[in-house]
Amino acid sequence: MKNNIPYSLLDLAIIREHYDANDAYERSLQVARHAEKLGYTRMWLAEHHNMANVGSSSPQILIGYLASGTSTLRIGSGGIMLPNHSPLIIAEQFGTLATLYPNRIDLGLGRAPGTDQTTATALRRGRQESVQEFPSDLDDLQRYFSEKNLDSKVRAFPAEGLDVPIYLLGSSMSSAVLASQKGLPYAFASHFAPGYLINASQYYRENFQPSEQQATPYFISCVNVIAADTDEEAHFLATSFYQSALGIIRGKSYPMKKPVKSMDGIWSDPEAAAIQNMMACTFIGTKETLKPQFESFFKQVEVDELMVSTNIYDTEKRLKSLEITAEVLG
Repeated sequence: MKNNIPYSLLDLAIIREHYDANDAYERSLQVARHAEKLGYTRMWLAEHHNMANVGSSSPQILIGYLASGTSTLRIGSGGIMLPNHSPLIIAEQFGTLATLYPNRIDLGLGRAPGTDQTTATALRRGRQESVQEFPSDLDDLQRYFSEKNLDSKVRAFPAEGLDVPIYLLGSSMSSAVLASQKGLPYAFASHFAPGYLINASQYYRENFQPSEQQATPYFISCVNVIAADTDEEAHFLATSFYQSALGIIRGKSYPMKKPVKSMDGIWSDPEAAAIQNMMACTFIGTKETLKPQFESFFKQVEVDELMVSTNIYDTEKRLKSLEITAEVLG
């Protein structure tokens, strides 16, 4: 297995059944502190809207909260859905964060809305063309961070000249094309959309054009990991994750549910098949059973960093999963 690969964490500030958003934020901070001790490289927060189980609708604010409660762990967005925002505002926000927490802030960007179309309309208020403008918005954002923007009539303070690494997020070939053209690190959302993972990673590496930020390709794959002391327990814990995925398929949003002994009677066979396909990059088991799963994955995909999403209802079980994952990857 590929040894000493950097490993990181994706967090959505999951809101649990019978708990509120404050609990979700406190859990995220607890997870961040634990991940820092375990040697995780970074922790990213995803932007999602109108979802009852996701508390990270404003990752910019949570990044500051988590950065203030940790000391070495890189904290960032995974990602900011740029079409929902003005590039100037994002530059100002992340310039502020990078000033407060030097050399610790990442800016991951995506072009999806992070929600359904109705909510996207409410977010953008007449900016429906913004998805098509993503490449030019990215150019604007990079210019705001550049020292070459000094003569512009519109400048982003305190972002100018700050080293805030930009990562491009995606799950398609179009994002691979843009990341390679821009010479940016590329994070692939294989934890919920693995279909183009291999082709996108290969295209990105083969067509990468060096930039001021990045001289060589840097590819991150995000996967789901549920680890425990026994395989039986790990698969039991994974049922909370399955129930959340089922809600996505059914177009329903509810706080994360407690694990159940069996998904029989909860999902139909077609729903189970759809979720298994959507979650193909999901690793469940003990330290011993996870190793061959990761070995097989690394043989198929060349990654420079592995980011894990560990959605478990019980806090202590989630921390334990992070420990086991670090032992396997470290």
